[in-house]
Amino acid sequence: MQPSGALGSRRGDRSTGGVVIRSDWENQFVEYFRVRAQPLRRLAYALCGDWHTAEDLVQLTFVRLYRRWPRLRDESVDAYARKIVVNAFLTHRRDRRRESLMAEPPERAAGGADPAETLAIRRALADLAPRQRAAVVLRYLEDLPVTEVAALLGITEGTVKSQTARAIQSMRTALHGAALTRE
Repeated sequence: MQPSGALGSRRGDRSTGGVVIRSDWENQFVEYFRVRAQPLRRLAYALCGDWHTAEDLVQLTFVRLYRRWPRLRDESVDAYARKIVVNAFLTHRRDRRRESLMAEPPERAAGGADPAETLAIRRALADLAPRQRAAVVLRYLEDLPVTEVAALLGITEGTVKSQTARAIQSMRTALHGAALTRE
């Protein structure tokens, strides 16, 4: 049965013998999901440090994107998606005031950096305040300019600079003065 009223007509779906034909914007959304789900998942993981929570954050992001998709401009979709991920992470951190225990150590990448060093960096990142962590992840892992990080977090550029400087100093202290390099 085809939905009646504004919802069915607004979405532009047509039913043809039991087959639903997607409208153009839905095809664009499916393509965007296919291309951007993994990068957003990596961003979410860098923010929260847990793959399951990262999946939840990305799922929430795509639900919110889907609701607004027809009204979004093409040039602002990536920034809007990152903003949703960051805001969802910050909300999640505020709502979750307990420590989470893991039955097994976190997954590690095949080859590459020293696992002990990577784990120490993850711990130092996890010890940061949520907004500082978001600033560091967006600035150095996502390689976004200060202006874009400020816009995503809803703070001034000066605050981004001071928060990332404090966060990096805290991480250096936690890592016993080890120099953080940008690769």
